[in-house]
Amino acid sequence: MDALAPLFEGVPTSIISDSMRRIAGTRTLVPRHKRAPLLGVAYTVKVRSGDNLHIHDALRKAQPGQVLVIDGEGHTERALLGEIMMSVAQMRGLAGFVVYGAIRDADAFVTHDFPCYSKGVTHQGPLKNGPGETDIAVAIEGCVVQPGDIVVGDGDGVVFIARDQAQAVAAASRRKMQAEAQVLDGISRGEYDEAWIEEALAAQLV
Repeated sequence: MDALAPLFEGVPTSIISDSMRRIAGTRTLVPRHKRAPLLGVAYTVKVRSGDNLHIHDALRKAQPGQVLVIDGEGHTERALLGEIMMSVAQMRGLAGFVVYGAIRDADAFVTHDFPCYSKGVTHQGPLKNGPGETDIAVAIEGCVVQPGDIVVGDGDGVVFIARDQAQAVAAASRRKMQAEAQVLDGISRGEYDEAWIEEALAAQLV
């Protein structure tokens, strides 16, 4: 696996999002698998809506541990991939899919618990005419994703971390995880500090 991706092993997307000022990540991409976490580096693909020719090309080029991050322009009229492409990705050791568009064969992703996030699901299949590009900057629901960015996904959705920010974001995320663990530990003992609520309410009166 990439040297930076393991920094986010076991870190929830909610923690990462908070550590990135709550302005990072997707909002409508839904997990189509069960519970397997998604962690890897982005291999990016840009396709015309409803066409998957260059996704097939990306499956030949992506390396084990990479996540295919696919900009399908958010269109959900045609599925960009399904069980066959999922099986190829598994065979080649890819970490998963992030699809700004639709998929099909949704039950297969659940059965195999292969990480996949998409905007929609439809039975209608794709075209294979192009055009498209691979390994370039793409836009996923307003998030710019560069090749090699870190991709993390869980039940709450997907976040992307730029490589030059990875170490700082990971460190901030670990500190926040520790702080929240202390709060939860206090709650388990019947303790919860609510002083901040009064301070926040008072600040509204200034």
